[in-house]
Amino acid sequence: MRELEALQNEQISFQNLEKRVFDLEGLADLEDLQPEDAIELEKEYAEIEKTFGEWELKTLLGGEYDAGNALLTVRSGAGGVDAQDWAEMLLRIYVNYAEKQEWKTRLLDESRGTEAGIKSATIEIVGSYAYGYLHGEAGIHRLVRLSPFNANSLRQTSFASIEVMPIIDDKEMIPLKPDELRIDTYRSSGAGGQNVNKTESAVRVTHIPTGLVVACQSERSQLQNKEEAMKMLRSKMAQKHIEEQAEAKRKLRGDFKSAAWGNQIRSYVIHPYTLVKDHRTGTETSDTGKVLGGDLQTFIESELRYLQSH
Repeated sequence: MRELEALQNEQISFQNLEKRVFDLEGLADLEDLQPEDAIELEKEYAEIEKTFGEWELKTLLGGEYDAGNALLTVRSGAGGVDAQDWAEMLLRIYVNYAEKQEWKTRLLDESRGTEAGIKSATIEIVGSYAYGYLHGEAGIHRLVRLSPFNANSLRQTSFASIEVMPIIDDKEMIPLKPDELRIDTYRSSGAGGQNVNKTESAVRVTHIPTGLVVACQSERSQLQNKEEAMKMLRSKMAQKHIEEQAEAKRKLRGDFKSAAWGNQIRSYVIHPYTLVKDHRTGTETSDTGKVLGGDLQTFIESELRYLQSH
């Protein structure tokens, strides 16, 4: 939170910045100025607007866990093999977005589809404000395209869900009682060296009172996977608490909606036209290639403002 506090303490600087924006907006017709002066003022105005926008965005990231790292889980939904392929595409979108933000990612758990794609996968994202930027991406994502898995190339609608959780490293913050946990081990199905499929190094932890389940198979040893799984469980419990608080507020306002397939937050249409549209904010683009390549910043900035007002 130090970065946000520093920004908030610069109130005088912000007021000066705001005054300068209004001064520039109130100028007489720029055509009355010398060409070189007009160009310089336009550059200054653009730079101030950019700085103003960045400051405004940071003020939206004041949640308890916003400044920290995140766990992101992708799960395939309705749509069969196409949905599993879509889930893997979504995973790549967020890995690419993280790279653009200069964040680090690490695959913690993955369940491959029988023919293609993934049934589910969890990645760790380490970077400044990773959770703050990404938590609004949680929800149902819909894809419409010509199916590459259909001999007749029919149009297919597929769904996948995104879950985002803050990473909780502090064991004291969310204590876990041993008698409330069920720990199962199994053979890893992903990358992990010579021990894969030979030893039961993968670990699944179930929190019995809540029914929350996490799994980790990224490490070679069972002990390391258990530690990672426990960290994931603490993160999931923290996110559950955040969601319960948000749900209670939505119910009080009367705009509560269940997380059903019909309530997707974003649609990605590749056929019969190209369009990516966020159904909460109305933000959209026809450049699906950029979005599928991880260019999500416009959507994320608009949803941060939307979530702040809702």
